[in-house]
Amino acid sequence: MKWRLEEGEGEAIYEIGVEDNGLLAGLTKPELDKSMETLQTMALRLGASTSILRERTIDAEGGENPRHALEILVRKVPEDQQFIDLRLAVLGNVDAGKSTLLGVLTQGELDNGRGRARLNLFRHLHEIQSGRTSSISHEILGFNGKGEIINYSESRTVEEICENSTKLITLIDLAGHHKYLKTTIFGLTGYAPDFAMLVVSANTGLAGTTKEHLGFTLALKVPVFVVVTKIDKCRRFVLERTVSQLEKILKSPGCKKVPLRIKSDDDAITAATNFDSDTITPIFTVSSVTGKHLDLLTKFLNVLPPMKNVQEREKLKQHHTEYQIDCMFSVPGVGTVVGGTIHRGSIKEGEALQLGPLEDGSFTKVYVKSVYRNRLPCRLIQAGQTATVALNNVKREVLRKGMVLLSPEVQPSVCYQFEADVFLLFHTNKITKGFETTLYVGSVCQICRIEKIYQKDSIRTSEKAQVLFRFIKQPEHITVGSRLLFRQGVTKGMGEVIKIYSILDDNSNTSSDETENGMFVDAQNS
Repeated sequence: MKWRLEEGEGEAIYEIGVEDNGLLAGLTKPELDKSMETLQTMALRLGASTSILRERTIDAEGGENPRHALEILVRKVPEDQQFIDLRLAVLGNVDAGKSTLLGVLTQGELDNGRGRARLNLFRHLHEIQSGRTSSISHEILGFNGKGEIINYSESRTVEEICENSTKLITLIDLAGHHKYLKTTIFGLTGYAPDFAMLVVSANTGLAGTTKEHLGFTLALKVPVFVVVTKIDKCRRFVLERTVSQLEKILKSPGCKKVPLRIKSDDDAITAATNFDSDTITPIFTVSSVTGKHLDLLTKFLNVLPPMKNVQEREKLKQHHTEYQIDCMFSVPGVGTVVGGTIHRGSIKEGEALQLGPLEDGSFTKVYVKSVYRNRLPCRLIQAGQTATVALNNVKREVLRKGMVLLSPEVQPSVCYQFEADVFLLFHTNKITKGFETTLYVGSVCQICRIEKIYQKDSIRTSEKAQVLFRFIKQPEHITVGSRLLFRQGVTKGMGEVIKIYSILDDNSNTSSDETENGMFVDAQNS
């Protein structure tokens, strides 16, 4: 058994006929049938489904009574949830074939070589005319209990796909052009994807923003795998050169990954079951026109397990609610609707929450009218899920990206200033006090100024430092431990929030914990 199937959401791989040391001992046909019957009985009582991933035959001496070994995927969906939900961000340079690949996976039809498959993913006319993604679009890929794709040819609507799926992967298509880099970074930080898929064109290789996107996934610690597309348009030596370049980059000291070329079903299953080790980086070579090796990619996605185990998810569900807003809508007949990800706790209909921070850093009380997840109404959403929430008596004009919904019991950590440990990836010269940059923390995107650099006067490329940031426009809600990215022109850096100075604390407590301007209090010590 590779990992345990416990109460709640889970996927487990059971090995029948395999010894503890990994050797294939095998079982006879009657023994194998009896073991399968026992496993299916257990799965039925748990409300789980089973599907055979791999089967091996071990020839006995003389060729009589061969022995068999099986690897079986057992998937259980909890009673309060219709499907296992994972988020996958799709990255890569412009014209790498990201949108076309997603169109082929979700629509179930191959591309015609001229971009027909990507048309359903585009949201704007200029995207259709240029073929370049400029906004964040979402598609879903559903699997049933047998590991088969529930695509649009069988299920005509998104609602039907959700109802017939036991596992759902939300594909977040991000922009590849450098002009839309801000949108891409926001998609990585704001939507909190579980995985990232880096798409590379076989005939152009590691061009444009490919290395930049790979660096962002490493900075945010998002597990990544690589898909090399357009293998039907280049010669074999060109494909080999591109894959060799990828392997060299992944093995470099900056990445420290172990590349694994996926050439068979066994490779795909092995890569998926070991993907949580944070070292293996699978490399797929596919064609959206001929369909070559697309089955290996879908098998990998079907077996891919959630990164957080049951205990971690249950622990997050017990916390007070924290829902981060990344988009807003005005729906006729419904009112104001916000979309985002719930990082902690849970939200249900009729619940009272606090919304903020407003421009002055305050929070206002709101009520939840309804909750929708993947266009389906639901009574409850829990930590790790993405959903839209309709709010009562809230004007669309007061909302912005980066605001949060919190439980009434929570003391918001709203600040103008905060400290962070940063690592400067690149700068032409050196960064000193007063440097202004665009900062990304979750759904927050705002210009910040460096107020202080501790224990040194400046920061140069590849140097670490502890700095004090200050938001220029308005206070934001951030938490200690959040990963951050900052960029200004060619300047790029990453870091982690280690201390905040809340503006909501009582001013009477500022005397003992003042900063240089005497206005902010350390939220950790208050």
